[in-house]
Formats: sequence, structure tokens, C-alpha cells
Amino acid sequence: MYMKYLFTLYFALTATLTYAQSKTTYVDPYIGSGSHGHVFVGANVPFGAVQLGPMNIFKGWDWCSGYNYGDSILTGFSHLRLSGTGIGDLGDVLIMPFTGAIKTDKGTEENHKSGYSSLYSHKNEKVRPGYYAVKLDDYNIDVALTATERVGFHRYKFPSGKPAQIIIDLKEGLNDKATDTYIEQVDAYTLKGYRFSSGWAKEQQVFFAIRFEKAIDAFNVYEESKSLNAKKGQGKAIKGLISLGQSPGTIQFKVGISPVSSENALANIAAEIPDWNMDAVIKSADDKWNKALSKVEIKTENTADKRVFYTALYHAMMHPSLFNDHNGDYQGADNKVHQKPTFQNYSVFSTWDTYRAEHPLFTILNPDKISDFVNTMLAIYDEQGYLPIWHLNGYDTGTMVGVSSQQIIAEAYLKGFRGFDAERAFAAMKKTAMSDLRGLNYVRDFKAIPSDIGVNRPVANALEDAIADGSIALMAKAMGKDADYQYFEKRAKNYQLYYDKTVGFPRGKMKDGSWNPVFDPLKSTKPYATDYAEGNAWQYLWLVPQDVKGLIEMLGGEKTFTKRLDDFFTIPAAGDLVDLTGNIGQYAHGNEPSHHIAYLYNYIGQQWKTAEKVRYIMDEFYHDRPDGIIGNEDCGQMSAWYIFSSLGFYPVFPASAQYVIGSPKFDAATIKLPQGKSFTVTAVNNGPKNIYIQSVELNGKPYNKSFIKHQDIVNGGTMKFIMGSKPNYNYGMDRMQRP
Repeated sequence: MYMKYLFTLYFALTATLTYAQSKTTYVDPYIGSGSHGHVFVGANVPFGAVQLGPMNIFKGWDWCSGYNYGDSILTGFSHLRLSGTGIGDLGDVLIMPFTGAIKTDKGTEENHKSGYSSLYSHKNEKVRPGYYAVKLDDYNIDVALTATERVGFHRYKFPSGKPAQIIIDLKEGLNDKATDTYIEQVDAYTLKGYRFSSGWAKEQQVFFAIRFEKAIDAFNVYEESKSLNAKKGQGKAIKGLISLGQSPGTIQFKVGISPVSSENALANIAAEIPDWNMDAVIKSADDKWNKALSKVEIKTENTADKRVFYTALYHAMMHPSLFNDHNGDYQGADNKVHQKPTFQNYSVFSTWDTYRAEHPLFTILNPDKISDFVNTMLAIYDEQGYLPIWHLNGYDTGTMVGVSSQQIIAEAYLKGFRGFDAERAFAAMKKTAMSDLRGLNYVRDFKAIPSDIGVNRPVANALEDAIADGSIALMAKAMGKDADYQYFEKRAKNYQLYYDKTVGFPRGKMKDGSWNPVFDPLKSTKPYATDYAEGNAWQYLWLVPQDVKGLIEMLGGEKTFTKRLDDFFTIPAAGDLVDLTGNIGQYAHGNEPSHHIAYLYNYIGQQWKTAEKVRYIMDEFYHDRPDGIIGNEDCGQMSAWYIFSSLGFYPVFPASAQYVIGSPKFDAATIKLPQGKSFTVTAVNNGPKNIYIQSVELNGKPYNKSFIKHQDIVNGGTMKFIMGSKPNYNYGMDRMQRP
């Protein structure tokens, strides 16, 4: 008996130790689910096609992911979702269990009991990577959800003594409109169908198949609330209702999704979840997340910081999302089915946001994904005639400015990735850049895009185009294309066309060459900010990461540049900064055009000011609470900024393959690289007040530069920072040591 006790104790301690070391235990999916974070809450796996989670009644911007922490009504559980976007979409294949009389509508916010919706509370809710569970208070139903890449797994435990129902509502989505819906009972265990809709992405289609563990007692199809008394039906508001009779107990079923066909969706189920062991699928999802999160090991005594960091890493690996079937089939931007591609196809490319830090992060932590991302973008180019802007499940929404996939492709090539055809990639970038898209016909002739010809946000477009041109130029140079290099390097300076010396800001120009008369550098709303995208002239003044030296000269030299940058962080924000949160003066961390600006002090030899600003942003704008992300997450960009900055460096201009040094937050952080390599950052004498870098060593040797090259990181090694409570004004001051 004593030996049996020892063995039991040993295995219990081993299991506890393993669980304690799991990085998923530090993830709190609620972080960013309140206020303006808009993150997805539910069950998924890294970069998976399925995001299975709870849906609230959509009430505006803060429900763009379908769920907000402050809500209390659930309408059901849907299978496709976006995380942290500023626009809501998807929410497809909504399924809701309930008891009692038949209901075919979700109800209203004012009277949820008029439909199948239910109240819920966070005390009866559990959420962790790959798993979501909740009790539906109105029905006393326990719901558990998990997922693989293309399949959602549901388990419902019904109370005894009440008629049990499950509705599949194909009318419902997240802020979109169903255009064609279909469902059919194939056999006693299987349903199949599709949902076509129009929303942010104007043309969307998802096919699905549902496989039940037990035979379905009764199935009927409704159009809105009208019974069709049929096992199948097609229309704009089709709903399938499963009646399970009294006391069905526990019901399990799997939902496969596909961009191609219901048959492929059923094949996805067979390939990814062949049996009915939900606990094994939950563990598999946790293992996948733990493997992804374990690529960085941080050392800190602050448990809250661990929660913030690993939750940020979790959020950063939700998108891009797989957009293909287990057999490789996918629906292209040309609405054709493409079979047997040589790459994994992805979607949800929020490129205006993610080219800044998230895609650079992938080049370090997820190098196996880079060529697939690039090949997907090149396929989109072949299918629609230009590189993606904001691509969502087979459709380019065209949201935001510029064509930022160009920066992502150039960065991949310049960092040494060769899993794609470089000549084909450069040809796609060049043709896109030489097109008439969004005023590029002006850009290619070195002219300002006029503010009065109908191009939306012309200054913002042009400044992003210049960043893309700087990226293309570096790629051309690396490929030995000297004429292209010279041309695009010149285009990268087109930002100078918009600088109005009389006001000291970038400003819109009219087609007659005059300045746009409607102008106020402090305003971000119409009519004053129609030249800019989600920002004002102050923020766009600094959007020249490809030519910071040229920007310094344009502003009148380092002394003037320094004063303007200091002013930027101190001049109070105007009251109309809509969608601009996390303010430090005119700096607005809640939106992307500001994200690199704190690092610009390194370019003028004042690295200590960068250290001050980035530490403040990390400490004040990121927390382990539901409102712990200061602005909408934007598919991982907000989190990627934190990950890089907490490690001590940031990619101001990704195509340069340089990272500008800030202020490392942790005592130590180790990045696990391919082939058994690792790169470790240590911060000696680190602490809340010791934010300033005194000296640096790289691989045991003194290192005076205020930036580090990508190759130095991926080669593996160590970087040691000596920290202190007062600035070392000499660190990074020498012009030859600056980025």
C-alpha cells in the first residue's frame, strides 16, 4: 500500500510540474476582450481556419469579434471569427442549444427570451487556449467547445425533463447579410450545407458538414420562422432545427468547415477528428498552443507580466488563418477552386497593420510559415491582378491604405527566405507598384496624389506607398536589378512632395498644385483629416521609416527633429482623436501609424528617450485585465509590438532587417530557433526604475550599436544589457552606431 501511495504521489507531482511549466497556463484569453481590444474568445489552434466561440448580440465597434467581456447574453456558438479587427465580419454557422418550445430567432437585446438566446455569467465560464466552456443560465445547459485546424467539436449536456433543441441558424452572422443558405440532412448522423453572405468582404462562402455521435431524432428546416416540413431547404434565412426529445443527456457533434464544398468539410472531420474523445482533442489543442508559445522562454518574478506576454504571443498567432482543406483545396480570389497547390493557403491578411511588427515577428518565431504566406499572396496576385491589401476569406476588402503586402514580401526575401520564386515575386510587386491602383499612376510619375480627385486618404496612401517603394528598392538591389533599385529608391522619397514648410507638416495637395485648404494638424476627424488614415498630420509627420535620415534633413537637422519629436510626445491630444487611444501627447498607441515613433530617438543618438517611452507604453497600456490592450488588436499587431518591445528591440523598417533597441522588460528571454539554436537576451540590474541601458554585450563582446541585425538574432547567441536608473547619454550617440 505504501509503495502504491508513493507511485501515486510521484505521478501526481510530475503531472503538476508539467502543467505548471506549460505556457498555456499563463494565457488569459479575456485580456483584450473588454473595452476596445476586440479579441477573439473561444477555441482555436495556432493559425487555424476554425475559430469556435460564443456570440453576443452585435452592438457596434466593441463587438467586432462577436464577443465583449461586458456582455451577458449569448446567441450561440459560431465557427469563423476575426480577432481584434476594427470591422466585424464572419460569425458563420451559428449553433445554439436550448430547451422548451421551438424558437427560430435569436431574440433582442431588450427581450432575449423572445428568442433562443440565453444569459450567462463569467463565473460559469471557462476559457483557455483551445477550449471554451459555459453554462447557459436560461436553460441549465453545459457547453464545452474545442477545435482543430478545420473542425469545431461541441459537447452539450442537457438537463433532464425538458424538450431539447439545437438550432443551426444560417441567417445569423457578425454584421453581415446572408445571401444564400442551404442545409440538408444526409443521414441519421450527418447534416451538410453552406452559407453565402456579403459584409465587409462582399463575397463570402463557407461550406460545412456536421457529424453527430448519436442519431438525430427529428430534423426540420425553417425559412425564417416558417416551417418547410422538409429535411433540406435553400433560401436567404435557412435554419435547421434538431429536436432531441426529453432528457437527451450529453450530445456531441463535430462541425467541419471548408471554402470549397460540404464533401471536403466532411473529409476534414474524418482527417482531423476521426473519433469522439473530446478530452484528447482538448489536450491536442493545448499541446499545439504550448508548442507555439514555448518558442520564447521569459524569466521574470512578475507573474502578471508573464500573463501579458504569453497572452500577447497567443493573440499574435491567431491570424493569418488557414484557408484551405485538409487535402489542400482552396477557393481563390478568382472564385475558382484550386487543387493540389504546392503551399498552404492562408487568409486574413490585415497587411496595413501587420507588416509593421507581426510579420517581422513571424520571420523569427515562425519561419516555417513565411514562404506559405508569400506564396498565398502571389497566388492572390495571379487571381485578382494585384497583391493583397486586406484579404479576407477569398475576397480583398481593400481596407486601409497602400498595398502593404509588398513590404511583407520584400522583407521575407531580404531576410533570406527562398521558399518562393523571387523573380515572380518581384514581378508581382513591380506590376502592382506601376499600376493605377489608388493613385499609383501619380506616384510612379513622382507626383503628389491630389486630394480632390476621389482617391481616399491620399497623403496616407502616398506615405505608405513610399515605404513599399523603399522595400522594393532594397529587394531590387539585393537581386542585382540596379535600374529598378535606382527608380524605386527615388520613389521612396515621394513623401517629400507632401511636406508643407509653411506649416511644418505633411499636407494634401490639390490637382492645381495648391495645398489642401482644409487642414488642422491636431484633428483626426472629417473634414480636417480626410488626407490621413486613422490619424492626424502629427502622426503622419513621422511615417518615413524607410528614410529617417532624409526626414531629419527635411525637418531642418537633428536639433529641429529632436524638438519636434519631443513636442509630439507632449502637446495635448485634441478631443476628436476618434479610434486613437493610448495617448502620450500626440502619440496614439491604439493605432498603427504611431507604433514605430518612440524608436526614432535612436536615429538622433538619444536612445535613452526611446527607453523611457517604450517602457512607459508597456507598463501603462498593456495589463492582465479584460481592458488590457489599449486599442483594437488588429489581428496581432498590438501584441506583436509588445512582444518585440519587451524583448528589447523593434523593427522600425522591416525590410532593412534591422531591429532598433529599446528597453528590455524581462530579466532574461530566450528565443528558440530552428536547428537547435537559441538567442538569449539578459538584462542585468533590471527593474521598474532601471529602464536605461548602460552598456551592451553581443556574444560576450562589447556592442555599441543601438540596433541589431536580423542575422545576428537568427544565428543564435546572447545579448546582455546592463541596466541602470539613470541614462547613459553616450550609448548610441555616435553616428556610426545608430540604425
